[in-house]
Amino acid sequence: MEMRQLEYFVAVAEEQNFTRAAERVHISQSGVSAQIRQLERELGAELFHRSARTATLTVAGKAALEHARAALAAADAVGQAVGEVTDLIRGRLTVGMVIGCTLTPLFDALAAFHRAHPGVEISLLEDNSDRLVEGVRAGTLDLALIGTATATPEGLDALTIISERLVTAVPAGHPLAKQRRVTLRDLTAHPIVCMPPGTGLRTVFDRACAAQSLRPAITLQASSADAIADLAARGLGVAVLSDSMAANHRDRLTARAIDDVETSALLALVWKSPHSPALRELLLHSRQAFTTPDPA
Repeated sequence: MEMRQLEYFVAVAEEQNFTRAAERVHISQSGVSAQIRQLERELGAELFHRSARTATLTVAGKAALEHARAALAAADAVGQAVGEVTDLIRGRLTVGMVIGCTLTPLFDALAAFHRAHPGVEISLLEDNSDRLVEGVRAGTLDLALIGTATATPEGLDALTIISERLVTAVPAGHPLAKQRRVTLRDLTAHPIVCMPPGTGLRTVFDRACAAQSLRPAITLQASSADAIADLAARGLGVAVLSDSMAANHRDRLTARAIDDVETSALLALVWKSPHSPALRELLLHSRQAFTTPDPA
């Protein structure tokens, strides 16, 4: 039994698909399949129920999964322990980022960390915030940048990056642009363009509407603030954004704070303790990147 076989086994178990697992571990699908078959022969049991599209764990596979994860974690810990006493950090980190968010400080932090610790392999993936939080809780992600309505999701540590109120953004000729004050009831009288469920901004908006028993007509959804602004600028709906998102489009949209939505939409880094030396270093670089003033 080899460590790479356990790595491939865990990848297939988590992806539930041989093709996606092969992409994740950067080898061919046939290579992954061959190694899994070899592992099954050594163990004397099939680990997966295989179909054309999915691979689900058998009873034997379920029994083996946590032990395989523990073996891989132990192997990483050996390298980390040696690295700590030789000032060399090794291993891998998987970082998540909410879809549609391009905060350059995160990229600056990843670049600075990579220069300081080239022995650590970094993976970056996008998803909605709810799935990112679950990934951090499950241990498939080490760190994630999420949109949230809660400063610290249950069971996780967090660093709030941005805290902003919701605004509505409309073209200059829209009736809401002529109002000095806009309430949630004013807003929901119009078709709305908003982020999809699972994002922090949408969670804040949905909770605020539910608190007032309002049922907004969300006619269009997009994961990108730029796309939401584009749709609103073309008269397809009233945009719901955060203050800084709307500020990027002030040349074509008028932003109005939603007076009776006091809960802020947050962007936060989240992680699960205890964490590895590599993650501690990445958190240090992230704190520095997000707290250093922008020279511009």
